[in-house]
Amino acid sequence: MRIELSGAAPADEKADLLAIGCAEDTLDDNAIVNAFDTATAGFLRAAIRDERFLGKSGQTLVFATHGKVAPGRIALVGLGKRAAINLPALRSFAARAARLATSAGAKRLALLPPLGFLGPQPEQRALCERLSEGLVLGCYRFDKYLSEDKRKPVSLKEVSLLVGPGFDPDLASAVVRGEQLGAAVCRARDLINEPGAAMTPTRMAEVAKSIATEHGLGCQILGPTECRAQNMGLFLAVAQGSIEEPRFIHLSWKPNAPKKRILLVGKGVTFDSGGLSLKPNDGMLDMKTDMSGAAAVLSAMAVIAQEKLSVEVHALAACTENMPSGSAYRLGDVLRSKAGKTVEINNTDAEGRLTLADAITYGLELEPDEIFDFATLTGACIVALGPHIAGVMSNNDALAGAWLAAAKAAGEEMWRLPLPDRLMDMLKSDVADMKNTGERWGGALTAGLFLREFVGETPWVHVDLAGPSTADKESAEFSKGGTGFGVATVIEYLRRIASA
Repeated sequence: MRIELSGAAPADEKADLLAIGCAEDTLDDNAIVNAFDTATAGFLRAAIRDERFLGKSGQTLVFATHGKVAPGRIALVGLGKRAAINLPALRSFAARAARLATSAGAKRLALLPPLGFLGPQPEQRALCERLSEGLVLGCYRFDKYLSEDKRKPVSLKEVSLLVGPGFDPDLASAVVRGEQLGAAVCRARDLINEPGAAMTPTRMAEVAKSIATEHGLGCQILGPTECRAQNMGLFLAVAQGSIEEPRFIHLSWKPNAPKKRILLVGKGVTFDSGGLSLKPNDGMLDMKTDMSGAAAVLSAMAVIAQEKLSVEVHALAACTENMPSGSAYRLGDVLRSKAGKTVEINNTDAEGRLTLADAITYGLELEPDEIFDFATLTGACIVALGPHIAGVMSNNDALAGAWLAAAKAAGEEMWRLPLPDRLMDMLKSDVADMKNTGERWGGALTAGLFLREFVGETPWVHVDLAGPSTADKESAEFSKGGTGFGVATVIEYLRRIASA
């Protein structure tokens, strides 16, 4: 799909479909809609009345122009109240337009955002970036395992962003940035959506090598022998129940004169059966997605290199399966971590925090200024915040605030949760330094407290993305399955550091 800028008037744009973003409270006096209504002898407003299109968020109306204007069809896309329209909402608008174009079999789409969003150049750049990102995400499909007759190919080949006459040609670079970010999110989705038998730890390592080769990143892959030499007792214990060998992945981006050194750690459990604490069937169905954190941090590295951000970034993923077998780690086992702390196992289905703990300890040897970890860690976080919002925990208020601001700008919903010291009593063990799980209550918080024991004084943010890592239905920029959640916020946060 080629995305280009256009200064043409909407009525003159030769497109199979013209998508117009419409605010709910300004629909009646929308000048563009009124102009098309006049050109179609009043039929457009009649269709709006007949179909009860109000401009509410997510509403759409497709109208055939019958040759009265250059676009073959017009799609009105509701954006909700004018005051609530922001850049993430416009990304959703572009994604919905791409889905409409695909459903209609359109090859050429023209996109007209609502009037008033083309202000100073920084705003124009941000708008063009979000629109192009939304277009890429709206066209995403994971259909490699479908038969040819069941695939729904994307017909869309060309898109024009209608930015008005005399636009700045430099806006084209913003379009490219949006395409690159969208492609990285789609890559993460691909990794998440692959079956567990295909996206094994070994395959994850191969993908990481490919990303490194393509984008000039440093790449180090540790196998079981190297991990034993690193004393990764927690990670290797989780891995020992599977015939699939574990892989510890380390990608790095090292620019000249970096402004900060950032550590990104992603949970990489490529299939989680629960181990000997076996999950029930329904609880195991989507456990191929338990590596969503690793998918996010590895995919983000491509954009970091493409944009040549002046931030040193290290992405780590301790990739393994968690399987039951005669060699699986057991309840009651006492394991020694890379940090030297001992952990009593009282639930083998709380394996993600074990792999993350050893990965964080490895990362601390790199002396990062800040640590971020991303994990589908607890069902308790979904109970607390629902399926769309990630839980954020941190040992540093300023860092947490900066991270949440970046998440808001990126359009990824996150909410800060506390780390109550009193709950540390739940992790006390009679035979080891700590247990790997607490009681049922506050399960997301005790998981965060467990990880906090391994980060020391380094500023740290933990993102529990168990809810938003997958979607159970298609909606705007989200397709059913893996979402690639986290990639956009990582890039937004690092851009802010680079531009400071």
